[in-house]
Amino acid sequence: MLELKPTCECCGEVLPPNSPKAVICAYECTFCLTCAREHLNHICPNHGSKLVERPSLPVSAMVSPLSGASSTSAV
Repeated sequence: MLELKPTCECCGEVLPPNSPKAVICAYECTFCLTCAREHLNHICPNHGSKLVERPSLPVSAMVSPLSGASSTSAV
C-alpha cells in the first residue's frame, strides 16, 4: 500500500492524505507542489525520478494507525 507521508520533505508543509498539493516520486518521497515547481523542477532530489501528483484517499477510506491492531476481547 502507498505510504502517504504527512509533510513535504523540503519545506515541512503539512500535506494531509487528501491534499491536492502533494507530489511523490516512484519511491514515495513526498513534496509540496510549490517546492516541486520552484526548487526541484519536478525531479526527486533523492532518487532522480519524476515527481507526480500523489493519489488522494477519500476521508472514508483513511485508516487510523490503531485500526490495524488486533482486538482481543473476552467472550
